[in-house]
Amino acid sequence: MSDEAGGRAVGAPVQDDGRVDDRLPPRPSRRRGLADVRVDGPRRRRGAPVVLVVATNGDHGTAPDDLADGETVVDRRRRELGASAQAIGLHRVEWLGYADSGMTGWEQNGAEGAFAAADLDEAGARLAAVLDDEDADVVVGYDWHGGYGHPDHVRVHHVLHRGADLAARRPRVLESTMNRDAMRRMFEAARAEGREDDWDPDRPMDDGNPMGEPEDAIHWRVDVRERIERKRAALAAHASQTSDVGMMLAMPPEAFTQVFGFEHFVEPGREPGMVEGWPFGEGG
Repeated sequence: MSDEAGGRAVGAPVQDDGRVDDRLPPRPSRRRGLADVRVDGPRRRRGAPVVLVVATNGDHGTAPDDLADGETVVDRRRRELGASAQAIGLHRVEWLGYADSGMTGWEQNGAEGAFAAADLDEAGARLAAVLDDEDADVVVGYDWHGGYGHPDHVRVHHVLHRGADLAARRPRVLESTMNRDAMRRMFEAARAEGREDDWDPDRPMDDGNPMGEPEDAIHWRVDVRERIERKRAALAAHASQTSDVGMMLAMPPEAFTQVFGFEHFVEPGREPGMVEGWPFGEGG
């Protein structure tokens, strides 16, 4: 789910004119945290209410060393997410109440309450209730394989579409993805400059598929460079997720902007061809 200008945006359970959107990692992450659908900075900038819908509670996240007496990982993750939402300027955050799943094949994926095993109609109805409450125009979630195959992200994709179908007024659906061709060009350029990096966006990820989507499957490229510092602030709020957030924030500002300065969306049913523009308003 996600948000954007010119309407109400909702981010589907996982991250703008509807309800919600999701943040994109520069490379696959094995973090245990919050699977969600979110609203992102650009839409908020345009003035539309943006709601973030969070699918899981972060209960399997790594416990930080500085937990206070009586504080749980879930407590910390919720507090950090609240600070992140404030940095972006979200209208509100809603929780669907599911437990974390793990990576593909992990035992916890089938546990009671795990999002990956959630009943699709039930989870979709929870999302639809938020969409109806907001009278959402747009809902944003993940692409068909969750960007890199994480079971929670894949479930977000299915709940995104089921929730949209169950809503009283069906919102437009956008699927947040990563531009595999752009990532390949970026890393090929880095190697040509003598920077060694053995990471390959074309290699099989957690589900056996390469990361993101090829450019010819993407419909929208959104320039968010004007709000890049808000993105950094939102990421920095997730301080306990050191393996991912620490790596991202360690990037030099120019590299961070290069990686995170554009967002990409698939819009099911739209004519093929990627355009650069604003998919959340009336012109989308």
